[in-house]
Formats: sequence, C-alpha cells, structure tokens
Amino acid sequence: MSMENRIQAASLAILSSVAVGGALYWLQPVLIPFVLAVFVALGLSPLVDFQTRVLRFPRALALLATLVLVVILFILIAMIVSASVNQLAANAGIYEGQLSLMLERLSSRLPGELVALLPEAEIETLSQIPASSVGNLLAQTTNAILGILSQGFVVFVFVVFLLIGGGQWSRQEEGTMGEIVARVRRYLVVSGVISVTTGVLVCLALMLLNVPLAMVFGLLAFLLNFIPTVGSIIATLLPLPVVIISPDISPTVALLAIAIPGLIQLLIGNIVTPKVLGDSLDLHPVVILMALIFWGMLWGIVGMLLATPITAVLKILLEKFPSSRPLAELLAGRLTGLLVDDEPV
Repeated sequence: MSMENRIQAASLAILSSVAVGGALYWLQPVLIPFVLAVFVALGLSPLVDFQTRVLRFPRALALLATLVLVVILFILIAMIVSASVNQLAANAGIYEGQLSLMLERLSSRLPGELVALLPEAEIETLSQIPASSVGNLLAQTTNAILGILSQGFVVFVFVVFLLIGGGQWSRQEEGTMGEIVARVRRYLVVSGVISVTTGVLVCLALMLLNVPLAMVFGLLAFLLNFIPTVGSIIATLLPLPVVIISPDISPTVALLAIAIPGLIQLLIGNIVTPKVLGDSLDLHPVVILMALIFWGMLWGIVGMLLATPITAVLKILLEKFPSSRPLAELLAGRLTGLLVDDEPV
C-alpha cells in the first residue's frame, strides 16, 4: 500500500470514527437499552442452556423460569433502593444536623491566619447548611432511580425478545460470531459470579458494622465491579460520606467500614479475578482505561459498565481482517504488529 493510500485510509478512518461517535451519542436513548439488553441476554443464556440440557426443561419453560427469576431480582433491587431512599428521607434532619455540627467545628479550628483571609460571610457559610440541600439531594437521587427503573423496563422487553429469538446462542457456532459469543459469555458469567461475591461480602461486612445503607453499598459494589480498577476504588469510597455524618458511628467503625471493603476489593481484584478470568479478553489495561473514559463520555455510567465487553467485541472483529489486525494487536498492548511491513500479495 502506497503512502498516499495509507493517508487516505487513515483520513477516512478518522472521519468515520467521528461520525460513528456522533451517532452513538445522538442515538443513546435507543442504543443504551438495546446494547445493555444484548449483554444481559448473553449472560442469561447459559442459565437457559443449563435448564434445557441438565434439567431437561422444555425451552419455553426454561425461558419462562429465567424471566421470572429476572423479574424477582429486579423487584428485590427496586425494594432495596426504595427502602434506602425512605431511610435517607427519614434521617435527613439528623444527617443535616450532624453535617452542620462538623462544619461548625471545622470552622472553629481553622488557623487564625486563614480565618483572617476569609470574608465573614464565607466563615458563617461553613457552619450553616441550607435546609434544602438534603432535600435536593434526595430529589435528585429519586429522579435518578426512577430513570434507571424506567430504562430497566425497556431493557427487560428487549431481553425477552432476544432470549426468545436467540436460540442460536445456545449452539457452538464456528467463525467470528461464535468466538464473540463464547468470549463475551465467559466474561459476563465469570464477572457476574465474582461481582455477586464481592457485593455480598461488602454488604455483610457493612451490616456487621451497622453502617446505614449497607445493602445499597453492596448492590453498588456488585455493579461497579464490572468497571475494572476504577469501579473498585469508587465502591470502596462510597460509604465514606455516610459513615462520616452518621452520629452513631465511631471513628474506629468508620475506618473499618472503609478498610474492610477495600481489602475485599483488593483480594478479589488482584488475586481471584486474574486467576479465574485470566486474559480471556486479551486487552491491555491502558486500553481498558481509555475505553472507560470514551464510553463514559458517550453513555455515562452505563457506558463504563459496557466499555470492556464492547472493546473486546471490537478487538475480535479487528482480528478477522488482515488490514485491521495491527489495530487488534495494539489493543492487546503488542506494538510489534504495527512495525511489521505489509506482506507481499
């Protein structure tokens, strides 16, 4: 390939990438539920296979049992989140008073030199919290939950039709599609089991420490575990604001509420996950981090959850064509493919 052709191909690739990125952002109300449903259906298909092959259930009965299980789990999650929001609303005054007291103590302990530099109005602001702040936070949380629940219904509808028409996923297909399905299914199943284990352990640890919203933090640890590296850090630090402003939690318990989930995340993320999951996706950590940033900019938190499997699918597709194979090697962190000259035709 001549230099001119290479420049033209690179220019077309850049323009196509920008156009695709714009389309992905513009169509996110439709694409997010659909793509999420595809991966959920891929993750549930092994459960359907187990019922049909091992338990000898008819496929229709296996699908019905799987969908009923999904509905039950969805209702349980909604109940947990709803109870937690009600708990936050009931204790809003306590949390607001505790936070105001903490800020008042903080302002009283500021160095004299720093106090002299601050206007008096700003010093008074440190010791006073607007009464509407907690209410606004609760309203935003409720709206976010309602948005997630409404999207969950759309995802469930997509999952139903994908499972009904997705019998081919249960067969061992050859070629690119079979490889994509096999890799993504293994990643989703193994990551799901590891994430459930992480969420349960975090929830139990926080419940033993009497930390408020322990079940919600366990649920968030389960979801954020699908986001490599970054998710574990966020899940570990999430209980920090609650344990700080809760009047019934001592400093020792507050420290344990951060240290124990952090230890759980560290052991599972650095020991269990590499041994169980291995390098099945064959993606470089820097590529995964870049994918998290890119898909997070496009689709928010859901994009970050889907970043790793989407990038893995893209890598498998790039491996199947000689012209794009060097890009697949680059996603795996192997730069040698970019340095090899084109083979003679």
